[in-house]
Amino acid sequence: MQMRMAFLVVSALLAVTLTNQSLAQSSDYVFKGGFPTPATVKKAYDDADLARAIEAYKCFWPSVSILDTGDGNAAAGTVPNKVALVLHGRPEQIVFTPNSDTPYAGGNFDLSSGPIVVELPPGPLISVVNDLHQRWVMDMGLPGPDEGKGGKHVILPPGYKGAAPAGYYSGTATTNRVVVLFRAIPPAGDDAKAVALLKTIKVYPLNPPTGWKGIEWIDQGAKPGDFSPVRWERGLDYWKKLHDIVDTEPPYEAYRMEYGRLATLGIEKGKPFNPDTRMQGILEKAAKMANDQMRVAPFADRRQDRVMWPDRKWEWATLRPENGTFDLPAYKDLDARSKWFYQAQIESPAMFRRTAAAGSLYWLGTRDSAGKYLDGGRTYKLTVPQPVPGKLFWSVTVYDPDNRSEIATDQGKAALRSLFELKDKAGEKSVILYFGPKAPAGHEGEWIKTIPGKGWFTYFRIYGPEAAAFDKTWKPGDFELLK
Repeated sequence: MQMRMAFLVVSALLAVTLTNQSLAQSSDYVFKGGFPTPATVKKAYDDADLARAIEAYKCFWPSVSILDTGDGNAAAGTVPNKVALVLHGRPEQIVFTPNSDTPYAGGNFDLSSGPIVVELPPGPLISVVNDLHQRWVMDMGLPGPDEGKGGKHVILPPGYKGAAPAGYYSGTATTNRVVVLFRAIPPAGDDAKAVALLKTIKVYPLNPPTGWKGIEWIDQGAKPGDFSPVRWERGLDYWKKLHDIVDTEPPYEAYRMEYGRLATLGIEKGKPFNPDTRMQGILEKAAKMANDQMRVAPFADRRQDRVMWPDRKWEWATLRPENGTFDLPAYKDLDARSKWFYQAQIESPAMFRRTAAAGSLYWLGTRDSAGKYLDGGRTYKLTVPQPVPGKLFWSVTVYDPDNRSEIATDQGKAALRSLFELKDKAGEKSVILYFGPKAPAGHEGEWIKTIPGKGWFTYFRIYGPEAAAFDKTWKPGDFELLK
């Protein structure tokens, strides 16, 4: 019996030893006597730093993205709190998935000296404030609490201790730098009147300094400009931009764990960013890998909740949840966040709701009726039943998947819009739109030019969507390849 017990003990110890050895050798890491070899030490740290960098890239992508929008605003001539910009959503400008239905306005505002007031007149204005983490601060105008009736709004800086002034709608940012976006719906398609309405918006410090003269507006027109992170998104410059945000803005408590991740990569508040050769290589590799992974999310989404109609290839541009901040009861939906911010900018509940109370909705189209990606060298038609269920307007806009901006061709436009090109077809039972390198004869007015050798994707937008846009009683056709 004793020999049998001894045998069992030895067998058990041998099994444990062999299991531990098997586990130790089942990875790429080697341990001798229980301790890592020099090669294992190096590889483990390299792998850990790469993994941390990939996740940090995705987490702070919205921050770097909106910072570069601010940089684009500055390059165009804006000055914080003094000069704002009017932008028309044209192919000449690199802007993530803009619409060209409504002119944009806005710019960079700095709260470090105190709250900023935005005074809107009554009218069809749509406005949102995002801080430098591209977090929603407040809506104004039609989607906001003033409901388009006008009013005073105050943007409060992080850590603001005082009460918001009486009679003002208020929102509090997590950063001192914020980006404020305004849009005006063109009355009867009159873009000039919309721009004139935008320029009546007043922006000023809650406590204006001596000599305050008011805000100045400049118009970008058709001038080229880059309001995106595309130039920096795949290299070391991405991390330099991120260090600028971390170093100059107050820490956001909800990101405490993420700041710890950044600190292991050499990005820390109050310290210079000087990565050595090893870390530079890791950060550059992580930027490419993370950016590629984020690109897959919108263009090859695997989630079932992307589907609007089971018999169509259109998808929701935004995944659930619908609160505009990607918050589920127990966690933040990282897939939804990544999908949205790779292809677009600005976070707001008004953009994501799936009810008739929504300000707008966005369907994403990347494939034709056969499930193949849209090809710029081929010609497609899209049948849109009318009336489209929207109280305001609708449009279809074509984008370049590399820079997520309007496709740029010698046609000089990238959208077909109910307020403009299609306004004379509102009474027809349906309208047929065309997309390809050459216009089908007789359909030049319903055609967008695409580029052979290059793919494209599109947004179908409805502003002021009605119930039929959500309950599946109305649906557009798919892109049909013309032989």
